[in-house]
Amino acid sequence: MKFFTFFLCLLILAATGWAQKNPAVVMYIVHFAPLAMEEQIRTGMPAAIKLAQAIHESGAGNGDLAQRSNNHFGLKCKANWTGNTAYHDDDAKGECFRAYDSVSQSYRDQSDYLKNNKRYASVFALDVTDYKGWANGLKQAGYATNPAYTRMLIQLIETYELFVFSEKAKENTNVTIPKAIMPATVSSH
Repeated sequence: MKFFTFFLCLLILAATGWAQKNPAVVMYIVHFAPLAMEEQIRTGMPAAIKLAQAIHESGAGNGDLAQRSNNHFGLKCKANWTGNTAYHDDDAKGECFRAYDSVSQSYRDQSDYLKNNKRYASVFALDVTDYKGWANGLKQAGYATNPAYTRMLIQLIETYELFVFSEKAKENTNVTIPKAIMPATVSSH
């Protein structure tokens, strides 16, 4: 089974033409696509949307908030947050953001935040492969303040063919990208 998974990952990588893409984004996808797929299977949050949001919000894992706090989605503290915090300038100076011990905690918390918030219920009614509907729905529900947010997500999904990961997770196909094909420069957060 591991050989099949490895072979399938190599086919996906070859088919998408990732060699001509931003190397930092490619490495981010290689590293975190399995986690995004796990979250889709667990909660119904599409892997493609999750990856696009994380790439955008965290600067492919290289942004200050991601580096200091493992916060890959720009989730702010809000009144009900009882976990660790970090302060960062965003819409205002020194805003409170959620901080995590690991990136996987950030992925899980963002899925749970959306899944358990009635404001986002309409997007969870959409098919996990309807990335355009999800991108529009998240923006309409108020997830982001940037007016170009929907377009940015869709562009990332289409440029890097992230929809493949949603499709494979929907089939519950165990697609992982083995660490053996990742350059040594990719670090675990």
